[in-house]
Amino acid sequence: MKILLTAINAKYIHSNLAVYSLKAAAGQYADGIEIAEFTINNSPDYILEEIYKKKPDVLMFSCYIWNLNVIEEVLREYHKLCPKVPIWLGGPEVSFEVETFLQEHPQVKGIMMGEGEVTFRELCEYYMQDEYYVQKKDESVLENIKGIAYRKEKEYADAVGTIQVNSWREIMSMSDIPFCYDRMEDFSNRIIYYESSRGCPFSCSYCLSSVDKKLRFRNIELVKEELQFFIDQKVPQVKFVDRTFNCHHEHAMAIWQFIKERDNGVTNFHFEISADLINEAELELMSTMRPGLIQLEIGVQSTNEVTIQEIHRTMKLDRLKEIVNKVKSFGNIHQHLDLIAGLPYEDYKTFQKSFDEIYALQPNQLQMGFLKVLKGSYMFEHAKDYGILYHDKPPYEVMATNWLSYDEILKMKRVEEMLEVYYNSGQFEITMKVLKHKYDSAFAMFQKLGDYYEAHGLFGMSHSRIKRCEILMDFVKEEFARREDCAEVCECIRQALVFDLYYRENSKSRPAWAGDSGNFKKLTHFYCKNGKMSHVEPFDYDFLGDLQQFPQKCHKTVWVLYSYDQRDPLNHQAKAEYVHPEADMMGGEWN
Repeated sequence: MKILLTAINAKYIHSNLAVYSLKAAAGQYADGIEIAEFTINNSPDYILEEIYKKKPDVLMFSCYIWNLNVIEEVLREYHKLCPKVPIWLGGPEVSFEVETFLQEHPQVKGIMMGEGEVTFRELCEYYMQDEYYVQKKDESVLENIKGIAYRKEKEYADAVGTIQVNSWREIMSMSDIPFCYDRMEDFSNRIIYYESSRGCPFSCSYCLSSVDKKLRFRNIELVKEELQFFIDQKVPQVKFVDRTFNCHHEHAMAIWQFIKERDNGVTNFHFEISADLINEAELELMSTMRPGLIQLEIGVQSTNEVTIQEIHRTMKLDRLKEIVNKVKSFGNIHQHLDLIAGLPYEDYKTFQKSFDEIYALQPNQLQMGFLKVLKGSYMFEHAKDYGILYHDKPPYEVMATNWLSYDEILKMKRVEEMLEVYYNSGQFEITMKVLKHKYDSAFAMFQKLGDYYEAHGLFGMSHSRIKRCEILMDFVKEEFARREDCAEVCECIRQALVFDLYYRENSKSRPAWAGDSGNFKKLTHFYCKNGKMSHVEPFDYDFLGDLQQFPQKCHKTVWVLYSYDQRDPLNHQAKAEYVHPEADMMGGEWN
């Protein structure tokens, strides 16, 4: 008897914590369980073929908003080929509205609802130990398994059938969950997902975590033992999936103190936190950590007080800003801030205000997401009250609300894409800092850039980094064409793009707009003695200054040396520093 646990991840680098945790929880039945991982970039035909070749006796899928469409296609075709193989689903995407789902998917035998470790072990027992019941099609055992909904066997082929929904299972102790990462060879070059708690103390209306009111923590000694395992294995990144990691001060401090003391100089730890809950002791500890040891994801969602209140969110915005700025001043922690467009009482103008307030904090990354109306959430239950129109298919993304039209959503989509390309990519850091000074609003800047892309048919195609630079220069020329400072702005932006080009990497091919490097070849040879690991470039502007205003031309040319073997651990930019040819070369010929 073989049970196949199937995960379809968003990217190859991701791993699926759920299927590994289920297998570890199966105990004595684990040898009969195989895991198959794919990505949404694999074709459904490929996934179908690979599953078919494994010849499972029971097929199970881990379901999320990003993979359900693929899973639905695969299971329909697989059922045609192997109609006698029972198909089970689990995960947050199928744990709610189970009767409707089973009615619409006659190929599916059953669904594991909610927390699955104990439920899965009992299903393993049914299929592996109680084969007598399975062979005789006696489902009396299934009736006693909590946390499942299933189609009764006698009407399995019926499109409607008789659906049995058992009671939900009681939540389990976090410390009873077995450690699932004992075979690290399965996770080479992949992100490790880890949880030290389940549940959330908050009740945000758009989030499924608020459904689980019981907040539980794993025994801290167990956590330390498991984190030490990751540290010993020199895992590149461990991503905590705890919904609000720092909601329990002692728990958070114990973990942060431990990873600081045991730091191997390689492993990075990612935490989702509530910034306004951070206290002074935690700040003090953070300030002493190795640059790049931890990174923080902070959900802001909106700065509109009416919206924050309506979505049942608890947040002190002034304190959040204070904490973000304080952590930024340490210079050792990557911060990722989130906003959600499409929330109740958030119109186009108030979202622009939210965007500008958070952009002004200059986080390492600013994610602008769109509301997902998740089954089981408060937002799902009250979507009609808010006039929310959303896609019927996953990821159930908002299309319009009482406060936002579809036209406005489309405009905001253009802002989102420009933000990803020109800010979150880290490839245009200096250029965007400089250009922002020519706009009263960062949101408006990205909106105009997105409108330029739209007007010139530049969306929907792949552009190289060099091409993105050229598009930005053309945009600036058009945008400032009627202004007296057009020539000045265009030249400054051109040089800023050259700065960014080499800030990120030693470009193999030098674009024509970057100018001819032949006139300073001798200087290049003098400073760049380690070949491709360094580069020198002249500028007329002080791009290494504080850039608190649009830069003015320097009195004379300044020279920047980029060292690619010395990168910033937070943004991976090369070390950039001024050099002084006249002094360094002792008056020799260098120009």
